[in-house]
Amino acid sequence: MELISGLPEDLARDCLIRVSYQQFPTVASVCKNWKEEVESPEFRRQRRRTGISQKLIVMVQARCDPDNEPGSGSSKRLYNPVYRLSVFEPVTGNWSELPPPPEFESGLPMFCRVASVGSELILLGGLDPNTWKASDSVLIYNFITAKWRRGTHMPGGSRMLFACVSDSRRMVFVAGGHDDEKNALRSALAYDVAEDKWISLPDMAAERDECTALFRHGRLAVIGGYRTETQGVFERSAEVFDVATWQWGPVMEEFLDCATCPRNSTDGGDVDGRVIMCCGEEIKSRQGGTWQKMGKVPVEIRNVAYVGALDGCAVVIGSNGHGEAHESFVFDLKSCNWRKVETPEKFRGHVQTGCVLEI
Repeated sequence: MELISGLPEDLARDCLIRVSYQQFPTVASVCKNWKEEVESPEFRRQRRRTGISQKLIVMVQARCDPDNEPGSGSSKRLYNPVYRLSVFEPVTGNWSELPPPPEFESGLPMFCRVASVGSELILLGGLDPNTWKASDSVLIYNFITAKWRRGTHMPGGSRMLFACVSDSRRMVFVAGGHDDEKNALRSALAYDVAEDKWISLPDMAAERDECTALFRHGRLAVIGGYRTETQGVFERSAEVFDVATWQWGPVMEEFLDCATCPRNSTDGGDVDGRVIMCCGEEIKSRQGGTWQKMGKVPVEIRNVAYVGALDGCAVVIGSNGHGEAHESFVFDLKSCNWRKVETPEKFRGHVQTGCVLEI
């Protein structure tokens, strides 16, 4: 059957790849052929090759109360914040909200983690808002069908505040964190999204609670964190796991430029292999083992909550104080200039975590 009646297949496909990701569920519901087309890996590859693919930042963000303190011009967070999934499109400046998983319609688990694989978003763990116990749930949102499904639960017992990152193609990696007795963990796991299967990795050399993770060129880097006996005292070291050899390399003792919570660091998203980090009042990049200052963080976002990089830019979200409305800025990694992003009131709540997704 033809994709579009009367049109050659290549021309019909060229029409379909230009559809916005927000219309994918509608396209997929038209007929079986169209559903198979938009779900195919070749469809995603063609969107990338032609520069039509859309890059999104998906965030776990507190819902704001726009009616709080009317006339004040600011959005304060609710006393007990309710978290949802916000989507920011850096190219268009559009903000939107994803539907919540059926299990968490009243709010996402606090401290849950997110990662992207293909056209799917994976949401893992966190504190169940109904029981306040650590959740081992795995929930997967498909941007093609706009539907959620359950994945196999995360094994290995209770785990909170762990590092989470994906290879963007198939695997999600989880490392470190702590158990229900606040013992920092050395263990790490990999989740095969296509097979819905968990795989244990060899243990890391060090315990790492509240660490972060980056993935590049077949290697998983787990950065920073702290040990059980030094709770809250962050380390500057990192460990790198080579997926091909299935082994951890030697500990890199001075990876970070400052001993701080590493959540404000991200892969630079370029071929140079840079790592971008906000540390205090500065935004820095690490390249070739050396950290360099690129600029000063604007006062409005000095209390940085999230950093994400794509297309030569870093998106930085934060506030100028605890409980204040969050602002969004874009930092050009080449010109080292900042640009403020227009952020609607309802998307100015605290951001706990996020990930970049290309669809």
